[in-house]
Amino acid sequence: MDTSATAATGVAQESHAAGRLKPNALGVLGIVFFVLSAQAPLTGIAGAAPIAVALGNGAAAPAAYLVAGLIILLFSVGFVAMGRHVVDAGAFYVYIGKGLGRTAGTGSAAVALFAYCAIQAAMYGLYGSIVAGLAGDLGLDLPWWAWSLVTIAVVQVLGQAGIEIGAKVLAVFVLAEFSILLAFALVTLVKGGGPEGLGVAQTFAPSAVLAGAPGVALMFAVASLFGFEATAIYGEEARDAKRTVPRATYLAVAVVSIFFVLTSWMLISAYGASKVVAEAGKALEAGDSAGFVFAPVVALFGGWAGEVLPILLATSLFAGVLAFHNSANRYLFSLGREGVLPRRLGSLNRRHSPVVAGWAQTTIAVVLILPFAIGGLDPVLTLFSWFSGVAVLAMMLMYLLTSVSVVAFFRRERVDTRTWNTLVAPILGALGIAAAIWLILANFPTLIGGSLATAVWLACAVPVVMLLGALASRKVTQ
Repeated sequence: MDTSATAATGVAQESHAAGRLKPNALGVLGIVFFVLSAQAPLTGIAGAAPIAVALGNGAAAPAAYLVAGLIILLFSVGFVAMGRHVVDAGAFYVYIGKGLGRTAGTGSAAVALFAYCAIQAAMYGLYGSIVAGLAGDLGLDLPWWAWSLVTIAVVQVLGQAGIEIGAKVLAVFVLAEFSILLAFALVTLVKGGGPEGLGVAQTFAPSAVLAGAPGVALMFAVASLFGFEATAIYGEEARDAKRTVPRATYLAVAVVSIFFVLTSWMLISAYGASKVVAEAGKALEAGDSAGFVFAPVVALFGGWAGEVLPILLATSLFAGVLAFHNSANRYLFSLGREGVLPRRLGSLNRRHSPVVAGWAQTTIAVVLILPFAIGGLDPVLTLFSWFSGVAVLAMMLMYLLTSVSVVAFFRRERVDTRTWNTLVAPILGALGIAAAIWLILANFPTLIGGSLATAVWLACAVPVVMLLGALASRKVTQ
């Protein structure tokens, strides 16, 4: 990091004594696999697409993924421009600290850490439920939380083994889930769609896009893209970070956006635009949103796909929790290295992986899951729904603050005078993100699948966490 960056974020020189993450460990594809794993594409399609279709704008739901992708792409322009001048495992909070000051930066660090830990706990809930069902079919009847706790231990081991090991594991899982869905989409496209054809007008015509409740569809589309920002978190471990991170960011956003648009479009085409809303509604009423996605794939490829898809859904979630474990422990590591949190969190093992931060993140995951296990609560309807919703809201706030900080930083420092990259695109991205936040708040009970009271409590948790983080920053400064 350059001296101006250090001054802006208040990073003391001794903070680097704790060590740096392993350099030159990841290339473009390695980082992309971490990002795609965090986004858990099969989980995103199986969980979000049926709701976007049934409660959103019906057959035009794929257009919402297209709009969400454009918003995130605009955000990425400023995000990448800032990344050329800052390389730090803290990513968001360092960026926000440079643009808006240390207090705002540390407050945002608390929110980002909250978001990553919450989404990981949420995914453990869904993962435990799915694996318990798969194991039950084999005669191994254990509660969901037992499988989640075992997997937490496995993730901890992989996290300590080094970033290269994690990237190789994730590559296998991501390629598996991508392959089957992409094959389904491409075969359906080549065949000319389902019983009603491709339905281009029914999906992408402006009148179709604006029908129903497009805001709900956009909300779930934005939620599905959550995780792309992790490219910057691995900057210290990237080969030639100033080139690798921008390429990985644009590639990840493009790949996942195109994937979601194409897959959801072909899924709707397989049912037929006139029938898909009713079918999605039936799946939601039966509590089988994944079945809505699996049925057309099985109809195309045969019974073997029905056996493989639930397993791929479980591995998709495993890849996601491993990716978010790595993101969260790098935030803890960075905060410890800078003295905002206990400095022991900034220590590394022999493989240059965050050792104390890794154990701390694992402990947080256990603490978040245990109340739901002890209380006998449904892991999908409570743990997964509540925590994934609040995590999306928290991360969208990070996107907004980052866009504002990009504009503030480049107006002040003038180290990059490209108007589009440092002013126009970040402002447009901020406006799109602000609109998405409004939609999320307006439809928050739908997003979390809970009551209005639960939605209010969860939404209020985000500014409270940011305030506590800001107060911690002031205490450290004093």
